Amino acid sequence: MEPWQIILQNSITTLDGLREHLDCDSNALLDVIANFPMRINPYFLKLIQHPGDPIWKQAVPDLAEIKDGICQKDPLDEENLSPVPNLVHKYPDRVLFLVSNKCAMYCRFCTRKRKVGTDKMIISPQTLNAGYDYLRQHPEIRDVLISGGDPLLLPDLEIASILKQLRSIPSIEVIRIGTRVPSVLPMRITAKLVAILKAHHPLYINTHFNHPNEITAESSLACTMLADAGIPVGCQTVLLQGINDDVQTLKKLFLGLLRIRVKPYYLFQADLTKGTNHFRTPTETGIAIMRQLYGHISGMAIPTYALDGPKGKGKIPLTPQYILEQGDTLVFENYKGEVCTYPEAGEGC
Repeated sequence: MEPWQIILQNSITTLDGLREHLDCDSNALLDVIANFPMRINPYFLKLIQHPGDPIWKQAVPDLAEIKDGICQKDPLDEENLSPVPNLVHKYPDRVLFLVSNKCAMYCRFCTRKRKVGTDKMIISPQTLNAGYDYLRQHPEIRDVLISGGDPLLLPDLEIASILKQLRSIPSIEVIRIGTRVPSVLPMRITAKLVAILKAHHPLYINTHFNHPNEITAESSLACTMLADAGIPVGCQTVLLQGINDDVQTLKKLFLGLLRIRVKPYYLFQADLTKGTNHFRTPTETGIAIMRQLYGHISGMAIPTYALDGPKGKGKIPLTPQYILEQGDTLVFENYKGEVCTYPEAGEGC
C-alpha cells in the first residue's frame, strides 16, 4: 500500500475520533456528521494550530451547517444540467465530468456536500461509459473538466484509463483536473502519477488552496513535481468568512502560490450551498479586497474574483469599478485613486 493510502486510511471520520485529537466535545455534532460526512486526514490535521483557526474551520464540522435555512442543496442546478449521470453540460464547448465521489478531506463549504462522500453519489463503469458516449455524440465539446469528489484519489490505473478514454475522442482538445490533493494530501502526487498525467497533454490542473498555512514543504513539492512535468497548475480559492476574507491573508496566499509555481486563477464568492451560509461574505468584501490587490502585487498573482450564478447561470466576474466617464475621452481612476484620462480612438487618430 502507498504511504498516501495509509495516511488516508487513518483519517478521522467519527465524533469519537475527533475527540481523541481535538477539543471537540459536542454530541450535537453527531447530527452534522450524519448529514454531511467528515474526513480529516492526519496530514491536514497537523496543520491545525488552535481551535477555530483557518484550517480548523475548513475541516471540523460546525453546528451552523444544520441550522442553515437560507441556502440550497444544489445551488448551481447541476442535477438539471446533467444529460447523463455525473456529467454537467452548462457551457457550449465544455463539460464537468464527475468521476470520483470521495475526497482526501471533506471541506465544510463544499458545493457538492449534498452528495460527496455519501451513497447519493454513485460512480460506476456504467456512469463513466455513459459520459464517454455523450462526449462522442457531442463534438462541439472540446474541453473536459474532471472532478468529483477528487479524481486523484482514484488508483493510478483508473486515472490512466479515464484519461486514455477521453484522449480517444477526437473532439476533446483540453483535459482539466479539479483536485485539492496538492494542498490536503500532497504525498498523493507521486512520480508514477505525474508520469501518467504527463502522457496526456494538453492537461491542466486546477487545485485549491485557501490559506497561506496550507503552503507547506510537502504541498510545495507536490506542485513543483506537477510543474516540472509541464502541467500548468492554477488555484481556485474560495472567499470564506473568518478564514481568508482580508487583504493581507489573500496577498500572502497568492504571492506564496506563485513561489510554488501555481497561478492564482479564481477567487470564488462562496456558493449558496445548504450548510455553508456561515462561510459567506458580502460581495462588497471581495470587491474591496480586489481593489487593494490591483497595482500592489503582480498581475500574475491576482485571480479573477467571480460568482458562480445560481441556477446554472455560469460564472460572472466581479471587478472593482475604475471607469468614471466614457465618451470621446475615457476618464478613470488608477490603483492609487488618481484620476486619469485616455483619448478614445476615432476620426483623426
